[in-house]
Amino acid sequence: MQAIFIKKIVLVRNIPPDPDESVSEHVQHFFCVNHPDHYLTHQVVYNANKLAQLVENKKSLRNWLTYYKNTYERTSKKPTTKTGFWGLWGTRVDAIDYYTAEINKLTEEENAEREKVISDANSIIPAAFVSFKSRWGAAVCAQTQQSRNPTIWLTNWAPEPRDIFWDNLSIPYVELTIRRLVMAVSLFALIFFFMIPIAFVQSLANIEGIQKVLPFLKPLIDFGFVKSFIQGFLPGIALKIFLILLPLILMTMSKIEGFTSLSSLEKRSAGKYYLFILVNVFLGSIVTGTALQQLNTFLNEPPTEIPKTFGVSIPMKATFFITYTMVDGWAGIAAEIIRLVPLVIFHLKNTFLVKTDQDRDEAMDPGYLRFATNEPRIQFYILLGLVYAPVTPILLPFIIVFFAFSYVVFRHQVINVYDQIYESGAAFWPDVHRRIIINLIISQLLLMGLLSTRKADKSTPLLILLPVITIWFHVYCKGRFEPAFVTFPLQEAMVKDTLERATEPNLNLRTYLQDAYVHPVFKGIQEQNPPAVEEEEDSSPLVATKRRNWNASKNESDASSKAGSGTGQ
Repeated sequence: MQAIFIKKIVLVRNIPPDPDESVSEHVQHFFCVNHPDHYLTHQVVYNANKLAQLVENKKSLRNWLTYYKNTYERTSKKPTTKTGFWGLWGTRVDAIDYYTAEINKLTEEENAEREKVISDANSIIPAAFVSFKSRWGAAVCAQTQQSRNPTIWLTNWAPEPRDIFWDNLSIPYVELTIRRLVMAVSLFALIFFFMIPIAFVQSLANIEGIQKVLPFLKPLIDFGFVKSFIQGFLPGIALKIFLILLPLILMTMSKIEGFTSLSSLEKRSAGKYYLFILVNVFLGSIVTGTALQQLNTFLNEPPTEIPKTFGVSIPMKATFFITYTMVDGWAGIAAEIIRLVPLVIFHLKNTFLVKTDQDRDEAMDPGYLRFATNEPRIQFYILLGLVYAPVTPILLPFIIVFFAFSYVVFRHQVINVYDQIYESGAAFWPDVHRRIIINLIISQLLLMGLLSTRKADKSTPLLILLPVITIWFHVYCKGRFEPAFVTFPLQEAMVKDTLERATEPNLNLRTYLQDAYVHPVFKGIQEQNPPAVEEEEDSSPLVATKRRNWNASKNESDASSKAGSGTGQ
């Protein structure tokens, strides 16, 4: 059902304020005038963050009440609890009576807050989900500029209801640009300063460096097993530990940037994660591991010598990347199929936190496939394979084994384990293709640097054609295929609309649209139908309005002209 209507709904943001109309009335009048033949209805967005918190607290209290009722049924003894924080201190009271009273009190607060959200105009944020009668009308609206001022009435395709990130819908245009600038600077700082722990990690692979810094460890290091472990697995393990918190940090930065859907948050986080591992794990490992030992020479040499420096460094780090592939790649895939960490977390929750069947169901939630981290990891191993294929082919079997295991394991996990929390419509593919092209160009440039060190200077200029052809291919693919992921052709929209009218002439869109994009805290509340769902079906642009500068007695062209001048203010 969602797939049928998803191309008929447009997200409108930065709705300008109007002194004479509410947000809902303003949206209705704007689209009745500017899209009179295709506008159907709309749903404004409420700031229900406080209400959502009350609903969550009430859910927790009900869970505790269920737990104590189950305890009473099993033991026939009245359970008690303390009224203080987490039941750790305070007056000891009857647990069932206490939580029943707390739930009743919270229910009253919730009803009052819900009524406030629905009735208070200040609770409505300047955003709305606008529904159209046809895909053609929605495509025209979503893919065109609506006002003379390009910073207001911003339209784009609405994500599916499960995909919406409600907290970011109210961010103004100017604040949005400032946030993204600040996060871009923060990402640069994060990548730059993370080179310090990366350099420390790489120093662990140098036995001489460890003995120089920590001479008292020399007797221990002389053991063959310890020496092999330090040189082989310790750098990869330490690097993996440093990267554990990175996805959470990058996701938080993406949320601050103001993206309005979970898929766009993951897509943006995946881009940051790829850039991070490219600079810190790949280039950082090469530079800090070998070229840093020649830092004075590296800084003082001419730019034409930099590729040669990397050409010398890359083969020397093949051993590290083999061990990194085994530790991060093979072990990561094994951990994915075993799911040891989720298993341990479940048993910890089951022992200390699970009180009811609902708690157990939540503890057993398998989660979803996290594209923000898994997709950049796969891209990184593609890069390693492309770079080391002509340099150190011994690395290729390790990469091939990783991809073979990844295909088998993730195919099983996607089909049988993970839940799908949203549908993005293959929105990740343009970024995936772009990163593959970047990997190709990097591998070609590094190959040129390597050949320049192996007495193949005469053949190196010929290789310049490789990145040039690769860039041309990317430009061609971007122009030929990327629009299919960004825009919806009007011809295709018209074909689908015509087919739908022929096959389903009695299709009722309102039944689905009346609550499809209601805030989750209102779902299931039958008696609360937010007033922003308009029932206006009149396609005439001359709609009733309270605006003083709008004269309903004017003809259609005058009304359209005034609507255009009003929205441009």
